[in-house]
Amino acid sequence: MKAFCLYPTLRPACQPETGPHGGRRALLFCSRLLSFTLRRVFSSATPDFILVNGRHAAAVSLPRARRAKPDLTTTFQPTVMKFGGTSVEDARAFGRVAELVSRHTASRPVVVVSAMSRVTDALLEAFEAATRGEHEAALRSLEVHFERHVAIARELLTAEAAAEFGATVEAARRELEGALREASGQTRPLPLLQDSVVSCGEQLSSQLLAAVLRARGLKASHADARRCVITDDEHGRATPLREETERHTRELLEPLIDEGGIPVLGGFIASSAATGETTTLGRGGSDFTAGLVGAALRAREIQIWTDVPGVLTADPRVVKDVRTIPRLSYAEAAELAYFGAKVLHPKTILPAVVRNVPVRICNSRAPASPDTVVYFDAEMTPRTVKAIAHKTGVSIVHVTSARMLGEYGFLRAIFEVFERHRTAVDIVTTSEVSVSLSLEDTSALGPIIEDLSRIAAVKVESERAIVCIVGEGLRSTPGIAGRVFSTIKDINVLLISQGASTVNLTFVVEERHAAEAVRRLHEAFFECATAELLAQIGGH
Repeated sequence: MKAFCLYPTLRPACQPETGPHGGRRALLFCSRLLSFTLRRVFSSATPDFILVNGRHAAAVSLPRARRAKPDLTTTFQPTVMKFGGTSVEDARAFGRVAELVSRHTASRPVVVVSAMSRVTDALLEAFEAATRGEHEAALRSLEVHFERHVAIARELLTAEAAAEFGATVEAARRELEGALREASGQTRPLPLLQDSVVSCGEQLSSQLLAAVLRARGLKASHADARRCVITDDEHGRATPLREETERHTRELLEPLIDEGGIPVLGGFIASSAATGETTTLGRGGSDFTAGLVGAALRAREIQIWTDVPGVLTADPRVVKDVRTIPRLSYAEAAELAYFGAKVLHPKTILPAVVRNVPVRICNSRAPASPDTVVYFDAEMTPRTVKAIAHKTGVSIVHVTSARMLGEYGFLRAIFEVFERHRTAVDIVTTSEVSVSLSLEDTSALGPIIEDLSRIAAVKVESERAIVCIVGEGLRSTPGIAGRVFSTIKDINVLLISQGASTVNLTFVVEERHAAEAVRRLHEAFFECATAELLAQIGGH
């Protein structure tokens, strides 16, 4: 079987040979992949991806695996520990992170950290103000956040180390002042300047955390993530170039690890292969950085430290009696991440799949609490349904044309519109003369409707929500769909999608009904099921 791969970030997965467990790998991609998240298709026996870029779709058959095993081709086997913004929100949080890292020194940690909470939003707001000509006010608005960093340094570091970090903050302030002034005058491309501004949060938090770890006696050093993660030059949501990223990451970090050091990197930030300018990976990009670094170093596992106990069976803001899911397959985790489980960014999954690295989601505020481990192929459990995810703020685009009847290339023409406007599609359903698609990103909806209207009639429905039932074996388990829709029989279902994936059943409802649907489904599949099991145990 030949393997063709025109998408550089997936090239390491391309293997023309039979895989070690009998599966065969084959990749066929168009020259540019618009969105990994359009559809993922797995089965427990032969996991597949369907990756759609608006013009072509291709199945990726990954090798069969009973359970993720470490890659023994390297002696390093570090553990990547990623900490989110709420895990480094103040001095106490930095102290907790330092304690967690110190407990993992034997596993050769590599630390990836987000900007402190609220800093990225503040930087974006400052940039927007600067583009309106208010660069001086924009810089003043950031002073409170500069002071937050300096105050933590004074509390946790020696006077000498705090002064050194204070100089780092002052240098960052000067750089930001220059970038904001340029944004005000629009002397350089605004997307480039925005990346330069928003990257400051991760640069400061990673340097501060490295200093805090050194103050605890650990051999930590700051490593500039822009020297590791190499991307194209699409500012704001750059695409990593996997071969270059793996090579640069190993060249920079492996010597540090080999010497017993602890590299500390800022997540989210990268650099363009073409220009060397700072790029960013988009929101949630710090998780992506952890996945890329873990894959490059063949890590024993990637740990995502956040403020919740692992991946939960539903959104705790909607359902009270949620539980931590102990084990998930990559397929299940990818679906949950994309359809609303904010604890894990969907892009984290792809690098882990390529290198078969387990991903563990932990609670930095309660390290002893239950966590979730994501494996290549998690063991099947008696509970088919693992979680109920949902996503609000969705719009449905209905495209109708009699030209669809028997005409080649009509669907391609539709998806080319979304590719042209770089907008990912969540759900797609088709009939003889119509296509319905769900979108979360509506920033380009106006131009999309204008382009689609040239080839078909277009109708848009807003204030919709996606509800997703996730679990291995859903498609092969009789009665699941019946139980789902009988549970919400008085809630109008607008779209249904099942069959493309073996691990999810997805449908769309009006946004105002989403929370009630999730609560009922969670009660039906988790709370009632638990009560029935306890009754059975008590009866024996």
